[in-house]
Formats: sequence, C-alpha cells, structure tokens
Amino acid sequence: MPAAIDIKLASATRDTAQKIKWLVTPTSDAWITQALANLDTVLLDHSHCERKAAGVALSLMSRYPSNEKLVRELTAIAREELEHFDQVNRILEQRGVALAPLPAPPYGGGLKAVVRRNEPDRMLDLLLVSGLIEARSHERLGLLAEHLPDRELAKFYRSLMASEARHYGTYWVLATTYFARDVVDARLAELAIAESELLTTLHPEPRIHS
Repeated sequence: MPAAIDIKLASATRDTAQKIKWLVTPTSDAWITQALANLDTVLLDHSHCERKAAGVALSLMSRYPSNEKLVRELTAIAREELEHFDQVNRILEQRGVALAPLPAPPYGGGLKAVVRRNEPDRMLDLLLVSGLIEARSHERLGLLAEHLPDRELAKFYRSLMASEARHYGTYWVLATTYFARDVVDARLAELAIAESELLTTLHPEPRIHS
C-alpha cells in the first residue's frame, strides 16, 4: 500500500465510525491493508455476505410471519440484497474469479452465540444483530470505496453505502416498533460491545467481517 494511503487510514477510520452510532469501535487500519491486498477474496466473500443477508431477511419473515410491517420491510431488503448479490457476481466474472465456498470467520457465529433463545428476547436480538452486521458492512464498504485504487470498483462500493445505511436503519425501526425504546437501547449497547470484541483481533483470512 502506498505511504500516502497509510497516513490517511487512522483519521479515515475514526471519521467513519463516528458517523455510525451503532458501532462501538472503528475498523482497524490492519483490516483495510489486508482487504486491499486480497481484493479478489474480499469480493468473493462479499458475494456470500449479500446472499446471507437476503437469507437472514427471509428467515426473519418466516419466523415472524404475522408481523406485517416486518414482512413488508424485510421483503424489500431481501430483494435489494439479491440485486447486490448479482452485481457482485458480475464483477467476479469480469475479474475471472470463480464462485466458490469460503470458510466463515468467527464473526457471524460469535454474534449468533449471544442471541437469546426465548421469545420475545430472541426477536429483539435477531433484529439488532442483523442491524449491527449491516452497520459494519456500511462502514467497511465505505472504507473500500475510499481506498480502492480501481475507480470503477470504488464507485460501485460507494453506490452500496446508502443501501447498507438504510438497511440497518430499517432493523432499528423494526426493533423500536415491536419493543420499548429503552429496552432496545439497553440491549443494543450490550450487543454492540460484543460485536466490537469479535473484531478486536484481525482474522488471518481476509473477509468483509474479519
């Protein structure tokens, strides 16, 4: 990575995190360096992330089908995530990167482990965890947009940022629709700390959430 980029990283990550209230700590400079050095792998993982995000929305609709607002809002999210999935896959095809499975980093499993099992706590946690993942995606796609030397790819990632922000905003609105605001605030604070702790150590395999 050019030295000029290195100089900018620390302030850039701090500024990005300050704009995303859900996140306790910003992404490390080390992640940006790792991602830029392993871009094809990160793009492949991004494809998996978009597919999984659509699956999460569909799963929540299946689990809570009587919640009309939830079903309506998550239908829109699932549709948009699948559009992004297709867009990333087209980029992979252009770069000659074949679709293939990737071992998952500890991030997703770690967040799943803190979700409470009994309802209605489970519903609240699933909404907030989904929102936290979207918030982190928003931050990291923004960092890629800022630092990628490939202007077209940077433009693509910049175009996704509004969607990611809207998605975590939707999960927040849904949480506060079905649960009292003070309950949501208190639980979000706990889950945000857990999310941050999962990223304390950089995973050796480059991923969007590593």
